[in-house]
Amino acid sequence: MKHAPDRIYDTLKRYWGFTEFRPVQLEIIRSVLEGRDTLALMPTGGGKSLTYQVPTLAREGLCIVVTPLIALMKDQVDRLRARAVPAVAIHSGLSPRQIDIALDNCAYGDVKFLYVAPERLATEAFRLRVVRMNVQLIAVDEAHCISQWGYDFRPSYLRIAELREKLPGVPVLALTASATKTVADDIMRHLKFPEPHILRSSFARPNLSYSVRRTDDKNGQLLRLVRNVPGTGIVYVRTREGTEQIADLLRQEGTTAAAYHGGLGHAERSLRQEEWLSGKTRVMVATNAFGMGIDKADVRFVVHYAMCDSLESYYQEAGRAGRDSQRAYALLLVASDDSDRIARRFEQEFPPLEKIKEIYERICSYLQIGIGDGGEASFLFNIHDFCARERLYSGTVTSALKLLQQNGYMTLTDAQENPARVMFCVSRDELYKLRVQRDELDHFIRTLLRLYNGVFTEFRPIDEGELATWSGYTVQRVKELLKRLWQLRVIRYIPSNRSPILFMNEERLPRADLYIAPETYKRRQELMRERFEQMIAYAANEQECRSAVLERYFGEENPAPCGVCDICLARKRAAKAAAREAGTAPGTAHPGAAGDAPGSESALREKLLARLARSPADPHRLAAELACPPERLAEAVRELLGEGAVRTFADGRIALFSGPDDPDKAK
Repeated sequence: MKHAPDRIYDTLKRYWGFTEFRPVQLEIIRSVLEGRDTLALMPTGGGKSLTYQVPTLAREGLCIVVTPLIALMKDQVDRLRARAVPAVAIHSGLSPRQIDIALDNCAYGDVKFLYVAPERLATEAFRLRVVRMNVQLIAVDEAHCISQWGYDFRPSYLRIAELREKLPGVPVLALTASATKTVADDIMRHLKFPEPHILRSSFARPNLSYSVRRTDDKNGQLLRLVRNVPGTGIVYVRTREGTEQIADLLRQEGTTAAAYHGGLGHAERSLRQEEWLSGKTRVMVATNAFGMGIDKADVRFVVHYAMCDSLESYYQEAGRAGRDSQRAYALLLVASDDSDRIARRFEQEFPPLEKIKEIYERICSYLQIGIGDGGEASFLFNIHDFCARERLYSGTVTSALKLLQQNGYMTLTDAQENPARVMFCVSRDELYKLRVQRDELDHFIRTLLRLYNGVFTEFRPIDEGELATWSGYTVQRVKELLKRLWQLRVIRYIPSNRSPILFMNEERLPRADLYIAPETYKRRQELMRERFEQMIAYAANEQECRSAVLERYFGEENPAPCGVCDICLARKRAAKAAAREAGTAPGTAHPGAAGDAPGSESALREKLLARLARSPADPHRLAAELACPPERLAEAVRELLGEGAVRTFADGRIALFSGPDDPDKAK
């Protein structure tokens, strides 16, 4: 039997072709294999998935991965299956029969990874099967969702503690790219860690140059960057109309650009995304619906045309630039009236409690859910159609849905592929009266009722392929028969489509029983205000390194200046100008400064290259070992990066450039 270190390196080599881990990845994997509950704080693109995939594949048993992002869930399953790893996903877009088959495969088959949406943890089907599974690890992705003080709280995440009770002794690995100290403590408390245990990767991105431009000519600044920085980019805009307008502006200036937002059809979104990924389209102008799970390493710039709601969102979105560790730019454009706009947006984020109750009632009526009905049921929900029909502002409805979700009433999932759904419009008795002709419709109705229960009380997902198999008809004929029954007003039929789904966490309540805790509402309002203010402060800052501001926000105690943001570069220019005025050549020292003699820049370069020849290292360690100020080290690294002599990894380490076969490059 191999020792654990040998097994994990063999697993890494066998499934991913890599020979080395990043330092924090290895620490996390060892912690998991020791059976310790672990909270891992790793930036986006830092290789989080390997930290639970490798230890699971290195031993017997299954890993349950809880994640709210259905699109990412499907992406991960597809990637694992491509590596011949058995993996399944359970979410509200599947039919009950598909869910049963997947759970049985986990309990009695050879499945290694079960990806599950948090609201599924409470279902009877899941609770009955999970105790029969050989679970070795529970991985909680987007773990900040469990904290009501996090920026994306989801009550369904609180069910994970119940899952732990059913699986005693199984360790938890909680993963997030954005948790302040308060949120980190809350995560560990809700997940019932026996003791605090946090492993943190650096949030520094040495190759990413952050900058802020205060201007009332945002279009001019945007065009200047697009002209001066070669390569692909993303421009984030708040509104759908804005994405179309900015994309049109760029096209008029000769840049291939496309708009991306939730109002486009699935096929159109997929086409535009594919053309951008392949390089056919240079710039994607998008709402924040774009980016999750997008794996494009060579994005050279990300521009925010408007401020985000929080530094968490900004860091995550800006961080989609420069994943290949080459120089990239994150630009935030700020107009003089943006602060006023944010204040107005903040008011919309928190509609009065009575307005939230009114929207809850109107959503239930729109979906035809009666009082006492709908518990743990899923419904297709087109928010834009709902807002148009009810004459409501979409921002207010979105905010009300967030608060209803945070209070555990309903959850709106991201858009996904949805199965066809049917519900009978007539009672069983009326149906038997209709079935006088013994034709194919009669046979088809019998098959439908035999395969699916509950179709008289609510919309139930069906599988048109499964119906074809059991009825003996083709899939095309099944669709025709369903439409015929629809036209005869025997059933209501929703063909398979791509749309968000609204999951009712519990049955519809009378308006008087709907309770949204005022103290929670008030506390969340305060936290939202704090996040807005932090974002405004970041934009207004003219003194401190922008990277250091972000790193400190995420818990780094003594972040070093990055040397490449607009603040650091302005400071360097001022220092050089002062040196010229004083008659001192840039880079030379004041008389008597130890180790800073003329020509020492070239000596520092030689020392730095010699040190990196031994092993990669992060900037803090290098500055300490070479006994030089962080600013000078950053300048030397910047020059060597420009010459292609060194490269940086996503976790902040610097290494000699070893060419395209570098095993850590793809991680």
